Amino acid sequence: MAKIQIITIAANILFILYISRLIIKGKLREEYAIVWVICTVFLMLFSFWRNGLEVLARITGVYQAPNLVFTGFIFAILIYLLHLSVVASKLHNDNKKLAQEISLLKEQFNKHLDKKE
Repeated sequence: MAKIQIITIAANILFILYISRLIIKGKLREEYAIVWVICTVFLMLFSFWRNGLEVLARITGVYQAPNLVFTGFIFAILIYLLHLSVVASKLHNDNKKLAQEISLLKEQFNKHLDKKE
């Protein structure tokens, strides 16, 4: 096994341990950790299987293997950005709804105070 393989495998293991620690401490939600774990598993797979990237490039018809990596990462980033956009839109709508509900409750509270005086 080559030195770079050992370094990569050790780095992947440390990264998964770090992700686990962030989840346990509550600093990273599980739904976001899944993305990081999947990426780390892919890196681990190609750390053990050195010719795997060339095999996948030949199967998919990509001329050079590094192009497959860039294409895959660009696609994954776009999917992840879409997911984050959906989450941000949902949070925006929830914030707007909460602000409206607080405004209505505040108005009711003020009316109730005016009746008591």
